[in-house]
Amino acid sequence: MYEGFWYHPMYGLEGTLFAKDHFQAHPTDVFLTSPPKCGTTWLKALIFAIVKRTCHTNCTNHPLLAMNPHDCVPFLEFNFFVAPPSRVVDNSPSPRLLATHIPYTSLPESVLISNCKIIYICRNPKDVLVSTWYFMAKLRANHELPPLSLEEAFELFSKGISGYGPFWDHVLGYWKASQELPHQIYFLTYEEMTRDTLVRVKSLAEFLGQPFTLEEERKGVVEEIIDLCSFDGLRNLEVNKSGSYWKGVKNDGFFRKGKVGDWKNHLTTQMIESLDKITNEKLQGIF
Repeated sequence: MYEGFWYHPMYGLEGTLFAKDHFQAHPTDVFLTSPPKCGTTWLKALIFAIVKRTCHTNCTNHPLLAMNPHDCVPFLEFNFFVAPPSRVVDNSPSPRLLATHIPYTSLPESVLISNCKIIYICRNPKDVLVSTWYFMAKLRANHELPPLSLEEAFELFSKGISGYGPFWDHVLGYWKASQELPHQIYFLTYEEMTRDTLVRVKSLAEFLGQPFTLEEERKGVVEEIIDLCSFDGLRNLEVNKSGSYWKGVKNDGFFRKGKVGDWKNHLTTQMIESLDKITNEKLQGIF
């Protein structure tokens, strides 16, 4: 376990290794991939609503109103591949919607050769640090551990100490793969999704081979999906105010602010300059 309990045991290695050895991908699978705290919950809701829109045409009784997005699109390494393995994933109807925080180079080989669709979302690392700091504070409190200071969290994040490796390496791995395989890997940022939600939702539907028809656009289906999956809308649902997702991770922990640029309210000038320097060196203008 990392010093200071920066990352919870849920970010362990066992599920990743088990999935790498045993998971069999299908060409019709859709994988939502990301580093932690990069808008995964929102993306899960959007993709679920896009792909399942012909099954759930009435937003008044949509599954997302009664289920947390993480239950609609389960994590590969958390939900299915902790011994003994569950067969639920094998029996799921196509297209199977799955998510993972696993780095590109550590994905199960079957995913890499299956030609399945991969959607990757990342975020400004300064916002990732702040969001992670708040999230881990809740998890540490659940384990009766004192909170880490922001300074301690900054040092650990800057050193790349994470259950999934350094943030910048994670992003770079998927970005390079998306340049080589644009038909298979869709790379986007949380900032892009926030700024151009309508455009991105339509683009994602096209990437998944389920473009919105002119009739759907005329009826406002795209806007309905965006409204259904809005951050405030999801956060205010009873299912996301109460209950737990996995190993004591409460549903409300996945909904803090969802704002771009909240790092400005937390980080010192030295922290900002240091993180910007690492980002510019590692990612060379991706952000």
